[in-house]
Amino acid sequence: MKNKNFLISFSIIISLLISETKCFSQESNQIVLKNVNIITMTLPNEIIPNATVVIKDHKIETINGSIPESAQIIDAKDKWLIPGLIDVHVHLPNDFNLKDKLPAEPADIHFDVQDLMTPFIANGVTTILNLNANVESFYQRKTIQNRDVIGPRMALAALIDGGNGNGRFANTALEGRQAVHMAKADGYEFIKLYSNLNIETYNAIIDEANIQDMKTVGHIPNVFQNNIEKAFIPHFNLVAHAEEFSKSAKDYNYAEALKFAKIAKENGTWVSPTLTAMVWIASQTNSLNNLKASQTIQYTHPLLQSKWLTANSYNKNTSPEQITYFNNLVSFQSLLVQAFKEVGVPIITGTDTGVSGVVSGFSLHDELELLVASGLTTEEALSSSTRLSALWLGLESKIGTIEVGKFADLILLDENPLENINNTRKIAGFFVNGQWLDKKEIDKILSNLSKKNTASKNEFDWNKTMKKQ
Repeated sequence: MKNKNFLISFSIIISLLISETKCFSQESNQIVLKNVNIITMTLPNEIIPNATVVIKDHKIETINGSIPESAQIIDAKDKWLIPGLIDVHVHLPNDFNLKDKLPAEPADIHFDVQDLMTPFIANGVTTILNLNANVESFYQRKTIQNRDVIGPRMALAALIDGGNGNGRFANTALEGRQAVHMAKADGYEFIKLYSNLNIETYNAIIDEANIQDMKTVGHIPNVFQNNIEKAFIPHFNLVAHAEEFSKSAKDYNYAEALKFAKIAKENGTWVSPTLTAMVWIASQTNSLNNLKASQTIQYTHPLLQSKWLTANSYNKNTSPEQITYFNNLVSFQSLLVQAFKEVGVPIITGTDTGVSGVVSGFSLHDELELLVASGLTTEEALSSSTRLSALWLGLESKIGTIEVGKFADLILLDENPLENINNTRKIAGFFVNGQWLDKKEIDKILSNLSKKNTASKNEFDWNKTMKKQ
C-alpha cells in the first residue's frame, strides 16, 4: 500500500534531492555554531542551551557532537537558533512584454531572480509556496537549485479558476480533472482553487487532485458564499485566507467565527490567515500614507512600487463603506484566529506577498506579530511558520525543525523569540541550505538592492508602461 504522505510530497522531494546531489558533488564544507541556544521546534518543543551544531554538506550533521578540526567556527554565545521560516502564500512577479515579440527576443520588463529572492533570504524565509506559479517559476526555482541564485526552497501550485481567459480555466467536471492532470504532468506539486469555480468543477478538481496525490489550497468559491459548509469536502486541504470565511460573515462576532472554525475542523482543513495582507488592504482603503512611509517598500522592484503608489485599486476605488468593511474584516480575522486556536484548526503562515504593501520576507515577521496579537503564543506562532508549515507541505522529514539529518535552513537570532515574537527580526545570521550569511553580509545585500531600485526608479512608471501594451 502506498505511503500517502510520501506521495503527496514526492515531486518536491525529488527537487530537493537534485539540489542535495549537487551539494555532494562540491567540496565538503563544515561550519560549527558554538555555545548557541537551540529552539528545536520539535513536538514537544525542546530548548538545548549552549549547544554545538555541526553543519556539513548543507545538513545538520551533529548536535553536541565532536568538532571537526578543519571546520569554520562561529561563536554564537547568548544567541538563539530557530528553523528557517516558511511562507506558504507568495506571488512572484514574472517577466512580461509590452508588444508582440519574435522568438528569442528578451522581455520588455525583466525581474532579476536574485533581486526577487534577496528579501526572503535576508529575513530568514528559507521555503516558499508560490500560489500562482507558471513556466517562469520553474526557471526561478532552477536558478536556486543550481546555486546561481541564493534563494529559498520553492514549491509550486497551479491555479485553476472558472470562466475564460489566459491561464488554467475549467467550467465542467471533465475540464477540471483534465486541468489537474496537466498540472501534474507539468511538474506542479499543488493545486490552487479560485473564486469563480462552479460546484461541479470544484468538487471534481479536489477529487482528482487527491487521486493524483496533490494537495489543494485556495479560495472558497463565490458560489458557496451563503452555504459555506458545502465547500468543505474531503481533501480540501487549506484555506488560503481568513478573508474567505469573512466573505460569508453577517455578524462579525466570535460566535460566527467559532461556527466557521468548527466547519474547518470537522473537515480536517488547515488555514493560512494572511492577516498582514488584510491589514495592508484596510490601510490603503483609508489612505496611502502608511504605504508611502513604509521602510520595506524600497526592496520591491520600482515598477511595482510605482503601481502600488500611483495605480492602487484599493485606494482609488475606496469609499466610507469600503473603509468600514475592510476594518471589520481586520477585526473579524483576529477573532477567527482565536476560534481556530480554540477548536484546534492547524494554522500555518502565509502572507500573500505581492499584495501592495506586503513585501517579501519582511511580511512573514509582520504575520507572526499579528498572529500573536490575535491570541497565539509565541511558540504557537513559531510552530506555524516552521514545523506545521513543513508538515503541510509534506517536507517534515527535511525541514521545519532542528534535528540531525535535516537541511541546514536555520536562523541565528540575537534574542529569544519565545520571549518576544519581534525578536525574529533580530537576525545575526542565517543558513539557507547550509550556506552561511552573517548580519554584515545581509545588510550589504539589502543595501545594494535598495540602491539598485532607487537608482532605476525614474525608468519605471506603471501607468506609462501599461499604456504601451
